[in-house]
Amino acid sequence: MSPRHRSSAPLLAPATANRLCSSRPCRCWTAWWPRPLQARSKQATNKKQACRPSRPAALKSPPLARGRAFLSKGLSMQRVFITGASSGIGAALARFYAGQGATLGLVARRQAVLEQLLASLPHPERHRLYALDVNDHAALTAAAEDFIAAGDGVDVVIASAGISQGTLTEHAEDQQVFEHVFATNVLATVATFTPFIATMKRQAQAGQTGLRLVGVGSVAGIRGLPGAGAYSGSKAAVISYCESLRVELRASGIKVVTIVPGYIDTPMTQVNRYKMPFLMPVGQFAARTGAAVARGSSYQVIPWQMGVVAKLLRLLPNWLYDLAFSKAPHKARKTAD
Repeated sequence: MSPRHRSSAPLLAPATANRLCSSRPCRCWTAWWPRPLQARSKQATNKKQACRPSRPAALKSPPLARGRAFLSKGLSMQRVFITGASSGIGAALARFYAGQGATLGLVARRQAVLEQLLASLPHPERHRLYALDVNDHAALTAAAEDFIAAGDGVDVVIASAGISQGTLTEHAEDQQVFEHVFATNVLATVATFTPFIATMKRQAQAGQTGLRLVGVGSVAGIRGLPGAGAYSGSKAAVISYCESLRVELRASGIKVVTIVPGYIDTPMTQVNRYKMPFLMPVGQFAARTGAAVARGSSYQVIPWQMGVVAKLLRLLPNWLYDLAFSKAPHKARKTAD
């Protein structure tokens, strides 16, 4: 130990300690060595905090802000087409991307609600509204072509239109509900992506990066839930379909991202009468989705806690899963008994 740090040396003045910190790596705690521990602990803590190198601003920012900042690093993602944009996840994603300065194509059935959303977005003059039903594939294709022509291409396509309804196979009247759920959740996802792929391939060949097709599955698609055969089956189909498409397009420069929400606070879940673990605010979900899309994640469960639950559900043997979920609460059916 150097003489100035011997236990018999006088207490160093703060100015001396500051000189030590500026002349070599900070060891301010050694400057207070002669003082009894109980007298110097608070001062030493304050001195360490004063001399500790400041953390980079990126590390100080909250996780969601870092997710937003990630979008601007080397990726344009400025032309974003979103279905199901009038409420819930779709509306939250519209607000998120509009906040990043993107130009949006927003698809939903209700023109009035779309106009209300548009009025709440920054730079509403940039965005285009398409009031249509995603099950009208011709109209959906026309909207896609119009958006491509207006923006000279597209960067991100998000198929977030979806519906959820309780169903029971034993009721013949639920057949129509099954068909409607699968048409909206699965076939409309395919119809949303189809008119964009050729254009996105040309953009990739021209050297553009950051091209994304985003499908929205659900943790309910990991294992079949009782009373939700239509919804669970449709979301399982979306997850498998996006995986197939991801492999098909692997060499094209287009990344397919599968987002798998857990319980998100939207009108779709607000009608549920049962407990929803790890319920996440929809704005927080949108920001995390935006970060996953920017990274090009192939598969992302949000929130992460539900990702752990999903992995555990996959591991359960059938007999144990059946025992655990046979008495799970059911989502209400649309058709009365």
